[in-house]
Amino acid sequence: MPTYAMLARPSPEALVRPGSAVELNRQVEDRIKSGCPAVRWLANCAVMGPCDHLDVFEAPDVDTATKVSLLVRPFGHATAETWVVTPWECFMDLATDLKS
Repeated sequence: MPTYAMLARPSPEALVRPGSAVELNRQVEDRIKSGCPAVRWLANCAVMGPCDHLDVFEAPDVDTATKVSLLVRPFGHATAETWVVTPWECFMDLATDLKS
């Protein structure tokens, strides 16, 4: 299955108390599990920078990955970017194929 990385940033209003991040994460997980059962979550990380969360997941196709992004955005009025991730070994294979 293709791998995707999603960077998200909830609005400040969504995180008004320390425990709200935990509750927001639980709600998002539940929504994705019910709306996109074929998705396999690989990592959920907090990051420092312009975004607050980095999520890495596998989805059967780009349409399903898009649904994940659409499901996340309403929670906490988040902004989100979703990128396809190519494993380095696959990238090197593609680059080697282009040499010929």
